[in-house]
Amino acid sequence: MIEDVPVVDAVVHGYNSPPETWKHPLAGVVVDSLYNRYHRIFSPRDDPKWILDRHRFERVGPELLEHALFAESRTDFAVYHDIPLYGMYEQGASPLWIGREMRERNPDRVAVFGGIWPGHPDPVGEVDRLVDEEKVVGLKFYPYDIYDGRGETVRMDDVDTVFPILEHAQRRGIRSVAVHKAIAMVGCPVGPFAPGDLDNAFLAFPELNFQIVHGGFAFLEDTALQLSYYPNASVVLEGASAYLVNSPLRFAEILSAFVRAGAADRIIWGTGCTALHPQPLLDAFWEFQFPDWMIEGYGLPPLTKELKRKILGGNIARILDLKVTPDPAERELAEPWTGGAAVPA
Repeated sequence: MIEDVPVVDAVVHGYNSPPETWKHPLAGVVVDSLYNRYHRIFSPRDDPKWILDRHRFERVGPELLEHALFAESRTDFAVYHDIPLYGMYEQGASPLWIGREMRERNPDRVAVFGGIWPGHPDPVGEVDRLVDEEKVVGLKFYPYDIYDGRGETVRMDDVDTVFPILEHAQRRGIRSVAVHKAIAMVGCPVGPFAPGDLDNAFLAFPELNFQIVHGGFAFLEDTALQLSYYPNASVVLEGASAYLVNSPLRFAEILSAFVRAGAADRIIWGTGCTALHPQPLLDAFWEFQFPDWMIEGYGLPPLTKELKRKILGGNIARILDLKVTPDPAERELAEPWTGGAAVPA
């Protein structure tokens, strides 16, 4: 909690993807890009303590992740996302078991989204397994993967493969679907990461809330238009929030587009921890304000404490019907990346 504002990190990951889990040569290229071109670049430039060493970065376990969130930052609740890159990594790039163990250890502080791949031999049955056995509160789709050396694209408007999954998920009580967009994997085509294929899914499933994960990191105008057109579209700031520390003007451009789209009640905080440590981003967002010239030029409302309250936790708590019990705001924070050793895959 920051002052009296609860904090929910709507997308966190446990990147347990060392070389022994790689199923395709590109898997190592993606891990290297995530570490050197994202983690190291977007972490605070003036303090190396926020950089997680490469060995542990590839071998995250529940202890390291939960400590970073709940002991080293002001995060009160986290939503763990499986990353369904099952063709490139054994158990995916952010294995579901890490989120499950985190939730077992912190039952009042963790919820889990389960990854789903339409090419699964029985995707509808997998939805049942995720709901019944894994107790997930949402599904996570990824737009591209590599199976048996061949790239495969998932389109959210595919009526033959994706729509039956969404229909069954609704019948099983799932109300939220997260879709990775905007941040393309190095070495893969950019097209599948554009958000346009979501349009018909928004229309076909008005009772589902679709979370555009990384929205605005690329395709900003397209994403803002979707937020203005579709009331069941929401956007997670994971990716955009990475700009807060070193490139705050870029973050201002992204957030202002979403606010101007009338989506203040559908903008959701996320850091992608362990891709970045959450606390520097939280500190920067709490102090962040739109520049005066942007407020005047775009006709923006002030970024008030109440709007930050919605973004930092209120919106996702409403969407997922979460019961969030805040930690005391005055508690002392542990040093970054001091919880838990690297774990084997």
